[in-house]
Amino acid sequence: MNWEEVVFETLFSSPTRNGVYKGKESHGSGVPIVNMGELFGYNRINSQKMTLIQMTDVEMDKSGLIDGDLLFGRRSLVEEGAGKCSMVYEPSTPMTFESSIIRVRLDREVADPEFYFNYFRSPIGRGKIRAIVSGAAVKGIRSSDLKSIKVHWPPLWEQIAIREVIATYDSLIEINQRRIALLEEIARRMYREWFVYLRFPGHESVKVVDGVPEEWETKSLSTVANVNERSIGAKDKPDEVLYIDISSVTPGTIEAVTRYSFADAPGRARRRVSHGDVIWSCVRPNRRSYALVWEPDEKLVASTGFAVLSAKEVPFSYLYCTITTDSFVGYLEANATGAAYPAVTAKIFEEAKVLVPDEKTLASFDINVLPLLEKMETLKRQNKALTKARDALLPKLMSGQLDVSGIKVMDLAAA
Repeated sequence: MNWEEVVFETLFSSPTRNGVYKGKESHGSGVPIVNMGELFGYNRINSQKMTLIQMTDVEMDKSGLIDGDLLFGRRSLVEEGAGKCSMVYEPSTPMTFESSIIRVRLDREVADPEFYFNYFRSPIGRGKIRAIVSGAAVKGIRSSDLKSIKVHWPPLWEQIAIREVIATYDSLIEINQRRIALLEEIARRMYREWFVYLRFPGHESVKVVDGVPEEWETKSLSTVANVNERSIGAKDKPDEVLYIDISSVTPGTIEAVTRYSFADAPGRARRRVSHGDVIWSCVRPNRRSYALVWEPDEKLVASTGFAVLSAKEVPFSYLYCTITTDSFVGYLEANATGAAYPAVTAKIFEEAKVLVPDEKTLASFDINVLPLLEKMETLKRQNKALTKARDALLPKLMSGQLDVSGIKVMDLAAA
């Protein structure tokens, strides 16, 4: 299909706008403000937890956000982040956006916002953005360049039809994400109930001394888990590896792995991992870059920037829940050193104090929580498959290569 290309600005309902900047005295109350963290963390922005900023009615008229607004990152330390596009989707409350973000508001009579959100996360749209990225240490885009790029402009009915196809995948992914979050919350509530509030099965008949039930102990983490137990040595180099980089891990999830021949792999691709291991980024622990390793490929390795924790005296379900609590994250943050890149060492993990219940209680907890973790991992695998299928479809749809009229949305939903 041959779609017309138009200057992006011709599809706007109002001029582009950069976000607001205010001093510290204006922060802490008011309306939610979309910062770069939300822009990079979420494709659709609506009810996520955000910081608050005081805004007047006049300021909100100018810099407020509504459903369908497109947000572009003005600058980033890496080229891939410059111009990253997210969309405001059915916001539950009035909100605004910070000065490092550009707002684009489209004319819905000629342009479907969700179509163009998908357009700018497809290879075609990303290519358009890369062409206007500038800067050395910090990469960025300018509003004047963004509004001047040429974009494909299918008929509105076709934009909406394409949007609905992609939305089917996104909806399935979102449903699975909600199910994962629910399962995680059930596991964490059980952990808190049993091991923080000490309302574990049979607690009524157990004596508690100095806050610790009888037969329970407080031990160093190194006594219940090995830290960085296995690494690739000079004599056991594989032909290739599947590499987990720190940037590919979000709280609880390994988002992606990269295949390398070992000769071409980064020098940090050395930590061997096994089923049930927990990987924890040593850099910037406040970002919670940790994940449970589940039935890994034998070629899977993690960066040496991770601490790899392997349970030895407790079930890995208990280890995972213990070392991903707010209190454990607080311990890591308090012991991190370095200003620009606060980091902890393997020794900090080894010296952490953890509560170790009796074997019967641990076994009972594992019986209850392990199936939840297993179901979470199954849903994560499903989402990776859905994401891969969607991302393979995106460039074909966004180029007009695939006739959208021949795709049945209901068939996709049932697949």
